[in-house]
Amino acid sequence: FQMSSKSVAKDKTTSHQPPITSHRPTVAVFKFASCDGCQLSLLDAEDELLDVARAVDIVYFPEATSIMRKGPYDIGLVEGSITTHHDAERIQQVRRQCRTLVTIGACATSGGIQALRNWKDVGGLVRMVYANPDFIRTLKMSTPVAEHVPVDFELRGCPINKHQLIELIGAMLAGRKPNIPTYSVCLECKRRANVCVAVARGAACMGPVTQAGCGALCPSFDRGCYGCFGPMESPNTASLTEQFRILGRGDDDIVRAFRSYSAWAWQFRQAGEECEKS
Repeated sequence: FQMSSKSVAKDKTTSHQPPITSHRPTVAVFKFASCDGCQLSLLDAEDELLDVARAVDIVYFPEATSIMRKGPYDIGLVEGSITTHHDAERIQQVRRQCRTLVTIGACATSGGIQALRNWKDVGGLVRMVYANPDFIRTLKMSTPVAEHVPVDFELRGCPINKHQLIELIGAMLAGRKPNIPTYSVCLECKRRANVCVAVARGAACMGPVTQAGCGALCPSFDRGCYGCFGPMESPNTASLTEQFRILGRGDDDIVRAFRSYSAWAWQFRQAGEECEKS
């Protein structure tokens, strides 16, 4: 769980949302540029989703139902990054319709894997991929939702942790702060008694600067963390960059490590760009 700094700057009241008091608060789920994985995480909640359904009224969710009610909505969950002019206009409409707006997943919170285009010539990429590029209308950059509208909460992950989503919804209904960790994946590794892959095998692991939430999935299978949950609360990216160099990684490898699922998160973006300049 992270509050958007842009949201707080524009409207300081969003940092302490009051409890939702209606009998069955309305929830809407919106999709932008994404793979739908975070929406599927909600559907995969199974028994927990039934409890949520009893507490709220999910009135707009194209992934799950064809019955869709018009807003306004109490809670809006947004998956996906903003990549087209239509997206940029639509997210403004979504913001106006939602009392509380929550971005879910790496695409919505940091531009996603598609943000790799931000360092390339998008026109050239379109010409390589599409037989008729003249029909493609897209923005030059893939950006998180918070760069376009105020966001009340950000839930990280690629995909999100379904238990964190249920915790977030429950917290909003109760008017309390969600119990979502902001520490690093390294703590999750220690809790699982994992052997550190960086120390034992010299693996390029993003765990020290990545927010917890996945349960240290990749290190548990003897692989370095890929940074799916984005930067932790206070990531020491400079120290990790130096550690990668000690392990014999070149600048290109280090840049690729930071430019993954959360490439456009400003801490990872800055680390990659500083490495390119060195």
